[in-house]
Amino acid sequence: MLHKISTDVVAKSPDSARAYLLLMRLDRPTGYVLYLLPGLWAVVLASDERPDLLAVVVVAVAAVLVRGFACAVNDVVDKDIDARVARTVTRPVASGTIGVGNALLFAAAQAVAALLLLAVANLETALVVGASYPLIVAYPFMKRIFFWPTAFLALVMSFYVFVGWTAVTGSADYPVEVYGLYAAGAFWTLIHDAIYSHQDKEYDRKIGVRSSALLFGRTTKVWLALFVVLSVGGVLWAGSRTPIGWAFYVIVVLAGLFLSSLVVRVDLDDPKSCWDTFVANTYFGWIVLAGVVAGQFT
Repeated sequence: MLHKISTDVVAKSPDSARAYLLLMRLDRPTGYVLYLLPGLWAVVLASDERPDLLAVVVVAVAAVLVRGFACAVNDVVDKDIDARVARTVTRPVASGTIGVGNALLFAAAQAVAALLLLAVANLETALVVGASYPLIVAYPFMKRIFFWPTAFLALVMSFYVFVGWTAVTGSADYPVEVYGLYAAGAFWTLIHDAIYSHQDKEYDRKIGVRSSALLFGRTTKVWLALFVVLSVGGVLWAGSRTPIGWAFYVIVVLAGLFLSSLVVRVDLDDPKSCWDTFVANTYFGWIVLAGVVAGQFT
């Protein structure tokens, strides 16, 4: 449903706006959902039974803007690489639909809008997300200089946990359970981005771009199994540091079984299987969120 809404908005938008909506990947909601969900875990865990509705709304909308900012920066840095990969050749900057200058202005506008929106919750939340901006800008360069760029991406993606917690509490003095959620989100990112990277491994090999697919090769599923244990373990440990109820543990274990099944079933040599599994990772995040909500009432 979310995918249909997003694609309909893009499809029905004026021609002058459509390229910018494509630049922020509004037609591909999987990316911003994966970014948002760890933040929502933190929002609910930080709330007293009933999640703060204002915090949920501003954190959700800001996630779309921050992800759009990240995509625009990434497309500017990667425009020459994207032009050589079949899956990305039609991206607005790579295809020349949007110039580099306009793409950067659009990136900056989204970054500022996210700051202003999060400041509605409290100023501390805006400062926290602003602290992640240098990491977001640095990420596209990691594919050129760092042997495992996904590890850096994991630090960036999971950072939204701190944003979610601060939006509710107004404090950047984090208890240990927040770091548990951060670790869980980071290991989850290592899973879904490694699967995603297998779509382009032959292009990456030819171009010389580093990725998890090339780093792990045939041992990828062994590593993914380890990351599943660490991600689910991080969520469970975070919950154990709070007075959360029994339903949380049951549902999170079920989420772990679901994530394990995705790892077992994915065909890493089939780009469509990799994409479908990448998208299906969102269900793991939603199940964990359901577990955190249920745990508040049991």
